[in-house]
Amino acid sequence: MAEETPKFFSLSEAESLRTQLEPLLIEAIDARRKIGEVDEKLDELAERIQRSGGLLVPYDSASTWRREYNHLASAIRNAVERIHATGCVVKDIDVGLLDFPSRINGQEVFLCWRLGEDRIRFYHGMDEGFAGRKPIDPRDADYQNPIQ
Repeated sequence: MAEETPKFFSLSEAESLRTQLEPLLIEAIDARRKIGEVDEKLDELAERIQRSGGLLVPYDSASTWRREYNHLASAIRNAVERIHATGCVVKDIDVGLLDFPSRINGQEVFLCWRLGEDRIRFYHGMDEGFAGRKPIDPRDADYQNPIQ
């Protein structure tokens, strides 16, 4: 099976897509927060079962919490898969960090956006992370997507 050619976004394409993806990202972040709470409940339940020597297993509670955990894990997975299907990359779900593959001055880069920022203002090299973010030069703001 041949590898797909990666999609490169112009700044305006990435910004338009960002507004569409933001609700999905928020959904995934919310599910991630809730799954942490459910995981704590499951840990507490497991500890109680262990302390009782396995004699008092609340099957209904265990089943309910496990179903909720699986439901939330599925919601996270589905949201991330839908975001990735656009060509965008979820870099950090906990802080809501998205990267959009792009090219600036002939170099492959990621246009970088974090939840809470009003628009995409930064980019970084493919081998750099959030710490390597640089402001997008206004002269690059309207560059066109290169011919694939």
